[in-house]
Amino acid sequence: MHPRDVGLALVVVLLWGVNFVVIKLGLRGVSPFVLGGLRMLLTALPAVFFLPRPRLPLRLYLGFAGCSFLGQFALLFLAIQVGMPSGLAAVVQQSQVPFTVLLAALVLGEHPRPPQILGIAVAAAGLICLGLARGSSFPLVGLVLTLCAAFCWAVGNLVSRSLSRYSVNVLAFVVWSALLASAPFFALCWILEGRESLISSARALGVGSWFAVAYLAFGATLGGYGLWNRLLRAYPAALVTRFALLVPVVALVCGWLVFGERLSAGQVAGCALVIAGVALPLATAWWARLSV
Repeated sequence: MHPRDVGLALVVVLLWGVNFVVIKLGLRGVSPFVLGGLRMLLTALPAVFFLPRPRLPLRLYLGFAGCSFLGQFALLFLAIQVGMPSGLAAVVQQSQVPFTVLLAALVLGEHPRPPQILGIAVAAAGLICLGLARGSSFPLVGLVLTLCAAFCWAVGNLVSRSLSRYSVNVLAFVVWSALLASAPFFALCWILEGRESLISSARALGVGSWFAVAYLAFGATLGGYGLWNRLLRAYPAALVTRFALLVPVVALVCGWLVFGERLSAGQVAGCALVIAGVALPLATAWWARLSV
């Protein structure tokens, strides 16, 4: 992987790591569906008036908007709303990595190298350790919702990988996909929570809420997904997605600094395994280059 692209991947890690704290701040008094819908709207507008819609099959838009945006964010926002700590939500969501590798092998025929498999196994052990050490830190329903969000993210990763077949402006694809996902968020709020939830959420929107929406739209979505999709077009999904395992480390630090979220000894051990799982394939690749 080119050093420049490694740097871009680390930028995405920072953007998405801070993202979890911002989500928790934005959910104060606001429905998770309304927050998701506003995120998508601000991502799409006014950019759709300046970025022509890429000529791609509708299935790619539906797959990415439905999985990476609507499915992932609706489930993740719900998980945090029901009590999932922001840092630990980031950790559990990284189960998207083994999900992606498995789906990529089944659907795209991508086979990760042994160091990648070992690294993913170590990181997965860390995620299991974190789950076993949860105690009363978060409810079971929050864990289930976050795992479902991770699976949606994994499916979206495969859709992004399919973009490599086309010459496409990735940023424009993200923007138009966000526009497609915005209305379903508000529809879900109306159907599942009622009209009153829409009204109360609108009244609860303050300066902090709009800051959260702006960061989620411009930083985490346009910046993060624009770079992420660019990397997925250039490299195998198994290679790119392991960088996402660093996101929970940033999120855990931010959760501790902003909300005072603390880790138990078992959770610290789990985080250490996650970091080791990310570092192992990278260290192996660099050592192989130095040995040539």
